[in-house]
Amino acid sequence: MSNLAESISEGIKNAMRAKDRERLTALRDIKSKIMLEATKEGAGETVDDATTLAILSRLLKQRNETATLYSEQGREDLAAEELAQAAVIQEFLPAALSEAEIEAKVAEIIESVGASSMADMGKVMGLATSAMAGQADGKVISGLVRKALSSSL
Repeated sequence: MSNLAESISEGIKNAMRAKDRERLTALRDIKSKIMLEATKEGAGETVDDATTLAILSRLLKQRNETATLYSEQGREDLAAEELAQAAVIQEFLPAALSEAEIEAKVAEIIESVGASSMADMGKVMGLATSAMAGQADGKVISGLVRKALSSSL
């Protein structure tokens, strides 16, 4: 089990001891998604931290989108529940990068790869998304890579 998965398991134990239902629900959901990933065909026995971060990012995005939908439909009670679970998930993710930090990393990656046109976007995106996994949204990274590559023409 990866360090991140172990800390999630530890969080479940602590939430049980504290009888914190909301936290326990969120952590159990995270653990079930990690276990589901571990049982996928060809996944091996354990899930590494990078995969766990990807799962956490996906869950956080889902929670935030669901909360937005609930708010739009006037269901603030359900939106609050989703946001509380999102806050628990956020605790296990590294701090999010600012747009300026993402731009700097993208520029660094473009320079290291020697990318000069939009044809190199796939190479740059692969490195950028793995370098900033869990710290930046893929859409933001994509937009900044596109902007940087099109301005270098």
